[in-house]
Amino acid sequence: MRIRIVFSAVLTALGLMLLTPVAAHAHGDTVKVVVTGQRAGHVTADITWENDGDAVDEAVAATVNAVSIDGSRTQGPWRLVRDTAAAPAGWTTAETLPPGSWKVSVDVGFPALGHGDLEVAVPVVDPAPASGAPTASAAAPGTPTAAQPSAGSPSASAPAASAAQVPAADSDADSGSEGDAVWWTTAGVAATALAGAAVGLYLRRRRQTRLGRLG
Repeated sequence: MRIRIVFSAVLTALGLMLLTPVAAHAHGDTVKVVVTGQRAGHVTADITWENDGDAVDEAVAATVNAVSIDGSRTQGPWRLVRDTAAAPAGWTTAETLPPGSWKVSVDVGFPALGHGDLEVAVPVVDPAPASGAPTASAAAPGTPTAAQPSAGSPSASAPAASAAQVPAADSDADSGSEGDAVWWTTAGVAATALAGAAVGLYLRRRRQTRLGRLG
């Protein structure tokens, strides 16, 4: 029984191995690789069968290499992964190219041989402006600040009380000075009246005395 199971598994494996070349032969023995460019630094490529132009449904074993135009920098080798955001024939890289101009080459080894290359320019992307700390806005009217304490605090009530007391003291002083002025005026008028009456009485008596002597 065990021998039959092992024998069946071997036959199944051999069948799968034979079916793969047959499927590849149906489409041809080469694949067409077209490097389409880049998207956000990721290399993009389309891989189809050379003969009929059908997309490659099987897994693809491919390497991606990039060399800067001046030859000073290299990137890769990277592998291609299925590009879910593109057409069925689309492939891309998980890695990204730095900004600059690159000569990108893609070499496919499975399910068939294929090659493609293209000069790709990756632009410099300006970083998004960092959001700074919020600046202190002007205090709304009535909002207590460090220089303007709230109405309920002792530091706010003390100046108000002292400010209220100062005019009161000034008003008392003013009323006292006005009272003194009125008193002195009344006293002056009374003294003047008494002096006038005394002078009048003295002159009347003197006149009567003179008339008595003449009579």
